[in-house]
Amino acid sequence: MQKLVILDRDGVINEDSDAYIKSLDEWHPYPTAIEAIATLTRAGWQVAIATNQSGIGRGYYSRDTLEAIHARLHTMVRQAGGEIAHIAYCPHLPQEACDCRKPKPGLLFQIQQALALPTLAGGWMVGDSLRDIEAGIAAGTQTALVNTGKGERYASDVARDHPETWRCDDLADFVRHLLKVA
Repeated sequence: MQKLVILDRDGVINEDSDAYIKSLDEWHPYPTAIEAIATLTRAGWQVAIATNQSGIGRGYYSRDTLEAIHARLHTMVRQAGGEIAHIAYCPHLPQEACDCRKPKPGLLFQIQQALALPTLAGGWMVGDSLRDIEAGIAAGTQTALVNTGKGERYASDVARDHPETWRCDDLADFVRHLLKVA
């Protein structure tokens, strides 16, 4: 079993915005998310992030801004005693039909390659949208939907189409459930 948890970023780790997270000042992690990542790390799980960031393609922010946000995230997680093994992001617009924009599984396969994993089976994809869940299923992971971010908006679709997907209040709730069964 792969001890890997792949997280969506916006809506799972930090507050989401329909207007996009365009600057470091707009990036606000959920109070329990950073500690939840550290808890996973301490329990022997690798944690990675797969995030659609079409705001780059739309010209709302630069790759440098995204890297600054991710540097802050890395620092906060390390300070809590955790580690993020890899962050994969898709900068493309939906109409570009790339292979990496979720619900396609390309970002998850990028993580698999970066971490030199033979498979993603047994790993987890945790997200707040149907496209996160569909990407996880396409890549062969188990899936969990959190109620934070846009999670409640997609709950009935996920329950109908993917009843095996866990429903969790937030990332910390997912981690509690996972560590009970793992």
